Amino acid sequence: MARGTNGKSQRQKKLTKYLANNPLLKDEDLAGVLGVSIQTIRLDRSELNIPELRERMKTALQGDSPVKSLGSDELFGELLDIEVGCYGISMLNITPEMAFRKNLVARGHHLFAQANSLAIAIIDAEIALTGSARVQFKQPVKAGDKVVARADITGYNDNRYKVEVKSTVLDQTVLESAFTVFVLHKEDN
Repeated sequence: MARGTNGKSQRQKKLTKYLANNPLLKDEDLAGVLGVSIQTIRLDRSELNIPELRERMKTALQGDSPVKSLGSDELFGELLDIEVGCYGISMLNITPEMAFRKNLVARGHHLFAQANSLAIAIIDAEIALTGSARVQFKQPVKAGDKVVARADITGYNDNRYKVEVKSTVLDQTVLESAFTVFVLHKEDN
C-alpha cells in the first residue's frame, strides 16, 4: 500500500507543477501526460483543492489589463498573469493555420511573436520597443499544442531592459529567448 501512496504522491506533485506552469491545462491533457484516467485527475485535483478549468480561467483572467506598452489586441497569445515591471505569463494555442501543412510543425515566427510581445507587455512604460533578440528554438511545436511563455525582467540600465522569456509545452522547454527592450519617452519621438 505504501508503494501506491508514493506513486500517488509523486503524481500529485507533477500535477501541481504542470498546473503551476499552465493553469489552463484540461483534465484530458493532464491524464494523457500522467498516464492515468481523467477521473483520477479529477480526484487528485479535489484532494489538492485545485479548482476545475473554468474556475482557474476566471482567476487567471480577472481584472483590467495593467499593460501600458501594448494595446489589448497587440499581445500575441492570451495573457494569463502579469505583474508589470516584473513578469508575465501568456498562452498560445497553436492552430493548424500557424503550422506548416506538410508536417503540422508550428512556424517559428508565431512562437517569436508570443515571446516578443510578452517581453514588451511587462515593461512599465507607454512606449517600449525591441532593440535586440536572441532566440533559441529547443524543440518543435505541433498544431494543437498549448505554448505557455513566461517573461521576466532580469536587468535594467538607463532606458534599457533585459527580459528573458522561456516558452514551454507541458513541462518541455520549446523556446528560450533574451530581449533588450528600450523605453522611449514621448518627448523622444
